[in-house]
Amino acid sequence: MDRPAHDSQAALALLFGQRACRAYTGDPVDAADVEVILKAATHAPSAENAQPWVFVVVRDAAVRHAIDDLTASVWDQGGRAHSLSTLEPTMFAAVDEFLRGGYGGAPLLVIVAGDGRAGSTTGALAASVYPATQNLLLAAATLGYGSAMTTIAAAMPDALAAIVGLPAGVRPFAVVSIGRPATKLGPPQRRPVRAVTHLNAFGTPYPTLRDAVPGPDGGPPPPPPRA
Repeated sequence: MDRPAHDSQAALALLFGQRACRAYTGDPVDAADVEVILKAATHAPSAENAQPWVFVVVRDAAVRHAIDDLTASVWDQGGRAHSLSTLEPTMFAAVDEFLRGGYGGAPLLVIVAGDGRAGSTTGALAASVYPATQNLLLAAATLGYGSAMTTIAAAMPDALAAIVGLPAGVRPFAVVSIGRPATKLGPPQRRPVRAVTHLNAFGTPYPTLRDAVPGPDGGPPPPPPRA
């Protein structure tokens, strides 16, 4: 069945408007909303349909503080110095405050892990876990929440696994913060699609590529939603 044009435009607007949120109000995330967000995550594609994802929802303050401390430690041990040379100053300041300040005050963290106990490689797990994480982020945005995926703490997988009790063979890949945005989120800045797309072989520009999908009336696309 064909999807109504307005539904398609709403879905595209959500995709075009998604961005990381690094400051939260602290208002709780409704349990019913968490269930919807996680259900969306489990509907992602996975390698061999193995569905190896594991989610640990962290609300407890003590557990969150332990994750905060690990994240700040990994950041200070090397991540911060690297990002200082790669990020523009405004973004670096925001990321630095976020990672050293308890994930922007997010009331809820989700540890996204991959279950490799059946023999799946790290690469195969990642091919499943990251699409699930993207679904999670989009579902959170749909429900009006801000979110951000980070992999800093997962750089020390054993330490992160120990904090949330993951058994041997279950590897954490990311920490996702979720909450109500403290400020409105504007549209993300992205490189033009034409700058990263090639036709048949690298170096051959895609000749007719446009960077925006027209609106249902043939005009400009609708603005992205703001959280």
